[in-house]
Amino acid sequence: MTYEEIFVLGLTLNLVMFLLNLFLALRTMNSKNKEQLQKESRVLNDLKQEFDKYYPYRKYETLVTYFVPFTAFFRMLYRLIEMNSFFSKNEGTTMVDYMVYKYQNDIEMAKNRLK
Repeated sequence: MTYEEIFVLGLTLNLVMFLLNLFLALRTMNSKNKEQLQKESRVLNDLKQEFDKYYPYRKYETLVTYFVPFTAFFRMLYRLIEMNSFFSKNEGTTMVDYMVYKYQNDIEMAKNRLK
């Protein structure tokens, strides 16, 4: 394989993970009614605002990972394994429960690091 082929393969895998991420988001949104989505959105928005205080450049980091070959692929693969583990340990939970857990966990880690 040439470097060009490896580069294209890496970007293709990143694209596949982006589409998988988009599919999971749409599936999660379509499984709930408008009131549930608004309630969950408020909770997640509050957590996101606090999260942004500790990680102000996270959205740029995420965007960059999709342009660096293989980076988003491995990052999303790790997240999928982590989600699968969370759902197997906590039966009856939803994607929003995982997102709340992840935000709270990352915020707590940032607070502990600053102490």
